[in-house]
Amino acid sequence: MENQSNVTEFVFMGLWGNKQVELLFFLLFLLCYLAILMGNFIILLTIIHSHLIEQPMYYFLCHLSLMDLCYTSTVVPRLIRDLGAARKNISYNNCMTQLFTAHLLAGVEIFILVSMALDRYVAIVKPLHYMVIMSRRRCNLLIFMAWGVGFWHSVALLLLVLNLPFCGPNQIDHYICDVKPLLKLVCRDIRVVNILVISNAGMVVVAVFLVLVASYILILYNLRTHSSVGRRKALSTCSSHVMVVILFFVPCIYIYVLPAGSENKDKEISVFYTVIAPLLNPLIYTLRNMEMRNAMWKMWSKMAHTKFR
Repeated sequence: MENQSNVTEFVFMGLWGNKQVELLFFLLFLLCYLAILMGNFIILLTIIHSHLIEQPMYYFLCHLSLMDLCYTSTVVPRLIRDLGAARKNISYNNCMTQLFTAHLLAGVEIFILVSMALDRYVAIVKPLHYMVIMSRRRCNLLIFMAWGVGFWHSVALLLLVLNLPFCGPNQIDHYICDVKPLLKLVCRDIRVVNILVISNAGMVVVAVFLVLVASYILILYNLRTHSSVGRRKALSTCSSHVMVVILFFVPCIYIYVLPAGSENKDKEISVFYTVIAPLLNPLIYTLRNMEMRNAMWKMWSKMAHTKFR
């Protein structure tokens, strides 16, 4: 069926209808975005300029921080701009670009989190074979696979949306171009499309989350044979990963498992993985990680020594 869409632009309804509230959150989200940039840049610089880059766990963390930077930069700057704008419009082409880019980067981030869980599983369950199994070649392959899966997922969603007719109205009840709010504007029956979206996004997120939960249960089971010091160190690292996984996956499951058109709080809940999770990730991985804190201290001490030399 040929796409009969006659919509050339969309208008975001945003998070709130109250202008005073939007101006307050304009400042709040601007500060959050600056904190996200600073926190993730610090993690990137610390890992790249220290011995930590040689360890698979920090190699994956470096890529995770990069994804957080890219993903939030796809969503948050436009959100901030729209909070201060009288009319929150976006062209059809820019909307499709944002949809593709956001799902690409989110897909890559999901499978980087899977790679990090695999790394912790191998480190705890097969410690003697850790460096052989998690070689740099295999780590690069896992990152390449994450990009491949993310690209497949986002292309599938984009092609699905491009073939849908938008005849008006053009008001998106959200602050970003995402597949579910766009489906509410389609002028044809979307029951089959809903099933395809839930299969592509919702079921995949649920399946990956269950795999991650199972991996951490196996890790906890295998920690019984470790010393108390080893258990504490492993639990400290794994608890950081678990917190990040919960912050990212639980809101995604809520949003993408339910069909479009159902009454829910999609746009409010999505703030958790678009703003809050990228904001908290640097804190979770630095405040609870002695190696990261020591590496940061050494890096800043070295920079201060060089500056005042």
